[in-house]
Amino acid sequence: MTSTTREPAYLDPGLEPTARAADLLGRMTLEEKVGQLGSAWVFQLADAGRFDPARAEPLLADGLGQVTRISGASHLGGVAAAELANRIQRHLVEHTRLGVPAIVHEEICSGPMAREATIFAQAIGVASTWDPELNERLATEVRRQMRAMGAHQGLSPVLDVCRDPRWGRTEETYGEDPHLVARMGVAFVRGLQGDDPATGVIATPKHFVGYGASEGGLNWAPAHLGPRELREVYLHPFEAVVREAGARSIMNAYNELDGIPCGASAELLTTILRDEWGFDGFAVSDYFSIRQLAEYHRVVEDPTGAAVVAMAAGMDVELPGTDCFGATLVHAVRDGRVPTTDLDRAVLGVLRAKVELGLFEQPYVDTGAVAPVSRTPDQLELARTIAARSLVLLRNDGVLPLAPGLDNVAVIGPSADSARNLLGDYSYAAHAESLTEVLDSGQNVFELPVDGSSSFTDGAVPARIRTVLGALTDRLGAGVVHHVVGCGLGDDDRSGFDEAVRAAAAADVAVCVVGDRCGLTDECTSGESRDVARLRLPGVQEKLVHAVAATGTPVVLVLVAGRPYGPEALHDAAAAVLMAWLPGEVGGEAIAAALVGETSPGGKLPMTWPRDPGQLPTYHGHKVSGGRSHWKGDYVDVPVAPLHPFGHGLSYTTFALDVADIDEGPHDPDAVVNVSVGVTNTGEVTGDEVVQLYTRDPVASVTRPVRELRGFRRVSLAPGEHRTIRFGVPVAQLGFCGPDLRHVVEPGVVEVHVGTSAADARQVGRIIVAGDAPVEVTKVFDSTCDPA
Repeated sequence: MTSTTREPAYLDPGLEPTARAADLLGRMTLEEKVGQLGSAWVFQLADAGRFDPARAEPLLADGLGQVTRISGASHLGGVAAAELANRIQRHLVEHTRLGVPAIVHEEICSGPMAREATIFAQAIGVASTWDPELNERLATEVRRQMRAMGAHQGLSPVLDVCRDPRWGRTEETYGEDPHLVARMGVAFVRGLQGDDPATGVIATPKHFVGYGASEGGLNWAPAHLGPRELREVYLHPFEAVVREAGARSIMNAYNELDGIPCGASAELLTTILRDEWGFDGFAVSDYFSIRQLAEYHRVVEDPTGAAVVAMAAGMDVELPGTDCFGATLVHAVRDGRVPTTDLDRAVLGVLRAKVELGLFEQPYVDTGAVAPVSRTPDQLELARTIAARSLVLLRNDGVLPLAPGLDNVAVIGPSADSARNLLGDYSYAAHAESLTEVLDSGQNVFELPVDGSSSFTDGAVPARIRTVLGALTDRLGAGVVHHVVGCGLGDDDRSGFDEAVRAAAAADVAVCVVGDRCGLTDECTSGESRDVARLRLPGVQEKLVHAVAATGTPVVLVLVAGRPYGPEALHDAAAAVLMAWLPGEVGGEAIAAALVGETSPGGKLPMTWPRDPGQLPTYHGHKVSGGRSHWKGDYVDVPVAPLHPFGHGLSYTTFALDVADIDEGPHDPDAVVNVSVGVTNTGEVTGDEVVQLYTRDPVASVTRPVRELRGFRRVSLAPGEHRTIRFGVPVAQLGFCGPDLRHVVEPGVVEVHVGTSAADARQVGRIIVAGDAPVEVTKVFDSTCDPA
C-alpha cells in the first residue's frame, strides 16, 4: 500500500481565495491569528541591512502580518532590498508552523520611497497637471518597481481634501476639490493595483477622514465637520476609490471627529466603509495611531484598551510595529473583551489578501528583475512630462519665456542650486534625514540601529539630480548665467543681500528661485508636522525678492514649495510668477525648459491661492452664504477674492472657448446629458488648456455650493487648432445629500458653467431634471469625456 501526502487546502492554487484563507484561519492558534494583525520595522528584523535571525525570531515565531519599509527605512539599494525581502520571507515560510509569508509595505507619495527609485513630482504637482491618466501611468510604474523589490502594499494615495494650506501635508494632497481629488485618486488606485492582484500592489487610500480639515491647520488636530459636508466633500474621494476602483486597503486618520478618533470610529470603519460602500479589504492603522488612543486622545487607559476599541471599530492591522495588536490583544480575546468573531473577520481579510497577492505560490522575487524596472528611460520621461505639466504660470507681463540672446541672467535664491529642495516630504532623502534626527536626538523611539546612523543620509540626495541653476546654465551658457545665493532658506541672515542686489542690477533679468525644504525634521518648512500660521516664505526669502525687485530689473519668481505663498506684494514685485511645487528629480530640467520657452506652462491650480491667511478656509465651492461679508462684501482690510482662483493657470499662448452645446432636457435621473465645448488656440505657440465644467443648483432643499466641478479635460493645441470636448454628465452626478442624508436628485433646473478657471467660468446653459419629487439614486462619481 502506498500513501500520499495531501497539501492543506490553503496551499491549493485551484481553490477560491476566500476558501483558502478560511482553511488557513481554521488551522491557526490564537497567537498565530493575532500575529497576522501585527507588523515589524525592517530594522527590527535586520542588522545593517542583513537579516538577523536572533533579533527577528521573537517577532516572527507566530507569523507576521506586515514588514514595514524594507526600502524606505534602510540604506539598501533595490537589489539588496529584494534580497532582504526574500530572506525574511524564507524564514517565515520555512521556520514557522504554517509558513505564511508577510506583506511588505512602502511609502509611495512621490514614487517608491527607496534610495534608487525614480522620484516623481509630489502629489500637489501631479494634481496641477489636471491629467488623471498621467497619475495612472505614474502608479503603474510604481507598481512595477515595488513588486520587483518584493513589496506588496503602498501607503497611498493621499485623498485628504485640503482647504487650509497652513497644514504641512498640503503638498501630499490633490488639493481642495472633492471631484478632482477623486479622479486623481481613482486613477492612482487603478494604476497601482493593476488588473491582476497577483502582480499588483495593494493601494491604501488615506487618511480616513477629515485629516486635511484640521483645527488651525495643525497636524493631528480635531476636524470640525458636519455630517453632510463630511459625506459630500471629505468622504467623496474615498467612496469613489472604493466603489469605482476597488481599493483593497484603507488607512485611518489621526484626527478626531466630534470627539471620536478616526481609528476608534465604528461609524467610519464599519458602518460607512463596509456596510454602506461594500468595502471588502482590510483597514490598517496610520503609524502609532492605535496606541495614540491611549497616549494622545486619552479615550482609553492603556494599550489593551486601545486594542479593544480599535478592533471593535473595524481596524484590522497595526502599523508600523506591534504595540497593541500583540500580547495585549491575545489577552483581550481570552478575557472576552474582543469577540473571536471580530478577530477572525480581521485575520480572514489579511489572509485573503495574501492569497490574492500570490504570496503562497511566489513568496520570493527574482533579484535580477530589479534593475530593468528601476529608473528606466520611460520612467524618467514620464517624470519629466509630469513635472513639465505641473508648472503653473500664475502671472506674466511678457518677460517669459526669456528672450533669446540675453547677455546676463542673474539666478538668485536658496533653491536655485539645490537638488534636495526639489523633493517632497515623502522622498527617500527626507525620511533618511528624519531617521537620523531621531538617532541624534537620543530618543530612539523607533528602536533604530545606532550603528546605521550615518548610512541613512549618505548619498540620500542623488547626485544625478540637475538643479534649476544647472539646467538653466546648460541652456543659456555659463557666461550668461550668474548665480548668487542671497540668503539661506529659513534663517534671518541677510549678509548675502548686497551681492544679490549687485548681480540683479547688472542683469537683464533676475530669476529668483525660492521656497521650501520639505520633510519631517526641524529644519524643514513644509511636510508632515511642519505646519505654519502665516503663508509667508520662510526666513528672509521674501525680503530678498523685494531687494532684488527694487533694482528695477525684471524679476521672474520661481516658487519651489509645498504650499501657496503670499502675500500679494510678493507676487506684485515680480514680472512673472511660476509655481513649480515640488517637481521631483527632473524638476530642475522642467523649470528651465519652461523659462526659456522649450515648453509652455499649462498647469492649473488644484487649490485656491489665498490673498491672506485670515481668509482661510477659502475655496471655490463655498456656499451662497459664504465667501463675502454681508452686506458690504469685502473684509475691512482685504478683498474676499483670492489672490489666484482654483483652476487658474496661464500659458505662453491664448485660448478661446466656444459656446457650449447642451442637451438641456428634461432628463430622468438615470440619463446622461451631453455637453460639447469648443476650444481654440488663438495664439502663436503650441500650448495646453484645461476645459473645466461646473454646475450650480440655484434652488434646492438644502443649501448648495455656488459651483461644483463636474468634469475637466486637458488638451494640447497647435496655433490655430480647434478641438471639441464632449462631456457626458450623468444626472445622478448632480445629486446631493438631502435633508435625511440620502443621496437624491431633485427635479428642477441645474445651471452649467464652463471656463478655464473657477473665476472665469460662465453659465452656458442648463440641465432640466424631470420629475415631481426628489428621487434617491446611486451615487455617480464621474462624467465621461471625449476630446473629438
